[in-house]
Amino acid sequence: MRTRAAITMLAVLPLMAVLMLSPLAAQGVSGDVRPYDAKLMRLAEILGAVHYLRELCGANEGQTWRKRMEELIEGEGNASLRRAQLTSRFNNGYRSYSRTYQTCTPSAQTAVSRFLAEGAEIANELAKVQQ
Repeated sequence: MRTRAAITMLAVLPLMAVLMLSPLAAQGVSGDVRPYDAKLMRLAEILGAVHYLRELCGANEGQTWRKRMEELIEGEGNASLRRAQLTSRFNNGYRSYSRTYQTCTPSAQTAVSRFLAEGAEIANELAKVQQ
């Protein structure tokens, strides 16, 4: 039950991040460096890992997590370098876990749960930045 709530929360994180963080960019944060970048890059990495692990563990969600990442990039990737950084972090998360897990194990399922919890925590932190 807790995992489902976390999955639901993480599924909407990119859209929330776009909605929450766009006003910050409009407030005059110059260039492509923003005060929340470290958290945003970590979220991209989490999305990549979850994309791989959920599919490995038979979630049958198709491209759900990749699509969420695309939404995040659309909302945050104003410059080609920024888009490349976000994409790279997603791919790093995906590749790291594809090298570690070839089958769904209890450890892989635990990793998914931890990523979902961390993603939810990051979303809460980003929401506080907006306030």
